[in-house]
Amino acid sequence: MRLGTLIGFLAIIIALYILWRIKQVLLLAFAAVVFATAINQLVKLLQAKLKLERKPAIAIAVTGVLTFIVGFIVLVIPPFIDQFQRLVTLVPLGLEQLSSWNEWLRNLLPANLTQEVQGLQTLGQNLQSYADRFIGNFFDLFSSTLGIFLNSLLVIVVTIMLLTNPTPYKQMFLLMFPAFYRQRVQTILKKCEKNLGGWAIGILFNMAVIAILSGIGLLILGVQLPLANSLLAGMLTFIPNLGPVLSVIPPAAMALLDAPWKALAVLILYIVIQQVESNILTPVVMQKQVSLLPAVTLLSQVAFAVFFGILGLFLALPITVVAQVWLKEVLVKDILDRWNMNEGSNRFDSRKLSKGKQKANQ
Repeated sequence: MRLGTLIGFLAIIIALYILWRIKQVLLLAFAAVVFATAINQLVKLLQAKLKLERKPAIAIAVTGVLTFIVGFIVLVIPPFIDQFQRLVTLVPLGLEQLSSWNEWLRNLLPANLTQEVQGLQTLGQNLQSYADRFIGNFFDLFSSTLGIFLNSLLVIVVTIMLLTNPTPYKQMFLLMFPAFYRQRVQTILKKCEKNLGGWAIGILFNMAVIAILSGIGLLILGVQLPLANSLLAGMLTFIPNLGPVLSVIPPAAMALLDAPWKALAVLILYIVIQQVESNILTPVVMQKQVSLLPAVTLLSQVAFAVFFGILGLFLALPITVVAQVWLKEVLVKDILDRWNMNEGSNRFDSRKLSKGKQKANQ
């Protein structure tokens, strides 16, 4: 191996290591790009409908989104904290009732069946342990609120910067590519923006449908705070797979304060809604908007969750949407589709690529 090749190989390894070390910052930057793209759809709508200039439209769109977020927090968080405090008080009482019921059942049953019911006592002890652990983890979660707030603030600031003047950032990104390929990259970026916009419309539609279905079901069951719980269910739809699981905890806990059967009914309701969302809404909407296969959607969520944690799970779908565009345009169209068989060996025809780029740009 020549010295130049070795140095180039080491430079690539070092660059990949640096990128891996700052992966959280890169994911936050990508989150800002996603939000900027989604809000930009609203900005274009305001410009078209109200005949506004871009800056006033940006101000109205950003103000509206931030107002919705603040209103959501004010509407949802305080009632949940109050209900959680009540739940913490009632959980030990419920576990004591379970223990007394266990003793009553053991005295009622014959001696030869007592051993088979012995597991109920262990179950009660395990539930008490799990409840204590959950409460401890709950307050540990609130202790990291400052970090979440700072990350959210960073994303909001970068999003506003990208919306206000995106041109310098696009030009800086284009400089990473050879001069002959920059026009082609600009075309790919436009396709990425179009697909991300389609994904944003699809996910917002899903969120609205889930919120409406949850609200109707909770109203029928008579669960407390149906509006707050339905809004939470809709918002958490943005987080694939994990979001629906988290959204069922508050309404089920509130229903448990009223009656155990009501908590079971809430669980069944959310399972049904989740099946509708997973098997009907997400595959149909996502395939229509961005041509994303359901299996690819699921595998991307698992892969990004393994490599990048909760933030990777949160951004799995938009990352997959962008990656699909780049793979299709660069790897398939610009390389594999223009690969020639010449003199018994594979050789890439750069002249055909150049002609193809000229036709694409026209």
